[in-house]
Amino acid sequence: MSAPSSKPTVSEREARQVAEAAREQEWRKPSFAKELFLGRFRLDLVHPHPMPTDEAAQRGEEFLAKLRDFCETKVDGALIEREARIPDEVINGLKELGAFGMKIDTKYGGLGLTQVYYNKALTLAGSASPAIGVLLSAHQSIGVPQPLKLFGTTEQKEQFLPRCARTDISAFLLTEPDVGSDPARLATSAVPDGDDYVLDGVKLWTTNGVVADLLVVMARVPKSEGHKGGITAFVVETNSPGVTVENRNAFMGLRGIENGVTRFHQVRVPAANRIGPEGAGLKIALTTLNTGRLSLPASCVAAGKWCLKIAREWSAAREQWGKPIAHHEAVGQKISFIAATTFALEAVLDLSSQMADEDRNDIRIEGALAKLYASEMAWLIADELVQIRGGRGFETAESLRARGERAVPAEQVLRDLRINRIFEGSTEIMHLLIAREAVDAHLSVAGDLIDPEKSLQDKAKAGANAGVFYAKWLPKLVAGQGQLPYSYGEFKHGVDLSPHLRYVERTSRKLARSTFYAMSRWQGKMETKQGFLGRIVDIGAELFAMSAACVRAELLRSQGDHGREAYQLADAFCRQSRLRVEELFGRLWNNTDDLDRKVVKGVMSGTYEWLEEGIVDPSGEGLWIAEADPGPSKMENVHRPIR
Repeated sequence: MSAPSSKPTVSEREARQVAEAAREQEWRKPSFAKELFLGRFRLDLVHPHPMPTDEAAQRGEEFLAKLRDFCETKVDGALIEREARIPDEVINGLKELGAFGMKIDTKYGGLGLTQVYYNKALTLAGSASPAIGVLLSAHQSIGVPQPLKLFGTTEQKEQFLPRCARTDISAFLLTEPDVGSDPARLATSAVPDGDDYVLDGVKLWTTNGVVADLLVVMARVPKSEGHKGGITAFVVETNSPGVTVENRNAFMGLRGIENGVTRFHQVRVPAANRIGPEGAGLKIALTTLNTGRLSLPASCVAAGKWCLKIAREWSAAREQWGKPIAHHEAVGQKISFIAATTFALEAVLDLSSQMADEDRNDIRIEGALAKLYASEMAWLIADELVQIRGGRGFETAESLRARGERAVPAEQVLRDLRINRIFEGSTEIMHLLIAREAVDAHLSVAGDLIDPEKSLQDKAKAGANAGVFYAKWLPKLVAGQGQLPYSYGEFKHGVDLSPHLRYVERTSRKLARSTFYAMSRWQGKMETKQGFLGRIVDIGAELFAMSAACVRAELLRSQGDHGREAYQLADAFCRQSRLRVEELFGRLWNNTDDLDRKVVKGVMSGTYEWLEEGIVDPSGEGLWIAEADPGPSKMENVHRPIR
């Protein structure tokens, strides 16, 4: 018995087939965002705004009060940043508080919080220290608790969930040194041997991996008699013989996270620890991420709220040319952007989270849009704060403190937020993932028409089906409620938000028409038009955020909770968003995509290598990608369980 000695070699088509097989194939529930991309503005799916039950709200608020007290009295964010480590006593305090079991059912010793209150807790904890937010979310959003909740057996839940709720930390291990968003090339193997599987391989960027007690590991099972094979998920005890944490990685931001490199050499894992059937690993991972991705918007909301607070306080204290800088239009526009966008990010997060709790809608696109949009906009918010702060925004908090000024970690927030555009699916990958889901209705009826491997008979059948679908669908894109002057009148209270909702409805149809035109024009080459697809998705994200902002404003108004101010913020956000949407539409057809491809060919062929002259490269020597061949570890085990 031995592990495979070479990495799988796959073509681009094979890689796409693996990704396609892993995604959920059916839509059993309605999806607001999917309908939006199809030109159907289903406001009824999100308005009135869904709400938690009284019991869920009470339980959540009680925990938030305890967590706030803990964060204010026990957490020193500056210390975590300075020492690049969360103190053990803080982690143990979080365990005692039940923070590691927020999403775990009470029958397993957890708190049983809803997604809404789980994300509120992550927002609160992340504001005290982003590293703590990552610790908690990596453990519960994608670590052992969530996949077991969705796919685990009764025995697995009884064995592992009580541990995860109170004592054990978990991590999720998918990425490898040479495998990121292309899991078809996954090299870690799990070879069946009696009642066990034997794991061999190396995993990279294992968030929580350095301190984890339990791991969710994705490994490839070879196909053999009695074994379907394929990428499969396992629960692995970190203290198993053959598991070595070889390095604790260091980053430009989130310096307190316990992220490492983990090697498996002949690690025996009981078959009882396999999650789901063989070959279901990627589907389990993607399904887990449908709601797991909502933890990142929570950290973005935390950053937005803090940036707004600092921008307000600093811009009132700092004077230039005889008045506070907030009263200078150049700075005021930045403050307006921060305030309006923070309102929208919280609206998107709360709406998506409540929809996840209700389980009435399919939120795979909503969750992905929330992650994509929040990570991009929060980065812009933090960048604007640094600009507002000027030189002080570039100066570290420790340096500010040393010379007698308030220790404002603006540059740290910028560094900490940067990874969110890469974590759990980079912006570029999210564009492709969302685009695939957004055009699913088209591919389901006309996909065979553009598939070169389909027979003429299959293409003829697809053509007939497409004719029926488009004969019904296309006429509906011509007119709608967005053209009626009094539509959505219930959103007019002092400030009138109804024009924005009419705009969303009209623009949704325009977006669908643009997508259809592009599919007709490029057909099978559509999947290569990543620039176009990215802009389509970005338009959809803006429309989703506008919808969420308006619905949240109306909710707050109906509850008598800052309704007037919420309407003002929603109006400001929608006006700003509409400008971005119009720019994106302009760039759908008027862009430099073709020229960019030519320049890239020139760069990669060395045509412009002369442009790199006149510098010294400070990079060190070494491989671009570290070797990760299976075998015993040659390094010290830096695994550090916390007890």
